[in-house]
Amino acid sequence: MSENIVTKAAVSITDMSRMVSLSRARFGQLVRKGTFPAPDKDPMTNRPFYSEEKQRICLEVRRRNCGIDGKAILFYARRSDLGQSRSVKRATKPKVVVNQHADLIEHLAQATVIVTAAEVEAVVKELFPEGTVGIDPGEVFLAVFKRFQRNNTSGKQGR
Repeated sequence: MSENIVTKAAVSITDMSRMVSLSRARFGQLVRKGTFPAPDKDPMTNRPFYSEEKQRICLEVRRRNCGIDGKAILFYARRSDLGQSRSVKRATKPKVVVNQHADLIEHLAQATVIVTAAEVEAVVKELFPEGTVGIDPGEVFLAVFKRFQRNNTSGKQGR
């Protein structure tokens, strides 16, 4: 712990917990347990604060690992400073395959041919193995429409 921490005339509980390198929650637990002194309260606002004298006591408790109750206390190192943002690695979401034939499916539905994206994908790959880039969309629609019309023995048309 740094030896050159400067005390102020008064600090909040949050500031005091930072000064002793503890989380606010853990600091509060140790105050209730009697390891650290309780804060003073502003008589007008009833807001808790640590005076300069109590700041020195808290810093001494942390430095010596001995509470004001006389019991030894072991402190663990803080995980990170509250004032700094840490980079969090987030799990990458599985990539969602965007239906690249949504317009084609919509046009087929308007022509009373109801099909799934997988069915359209299979027919497009069969009819256009090199892909549909550079091919007129009307030509793609007509070819796919004719294929579904020809293969429509399962009664899917007009549902």
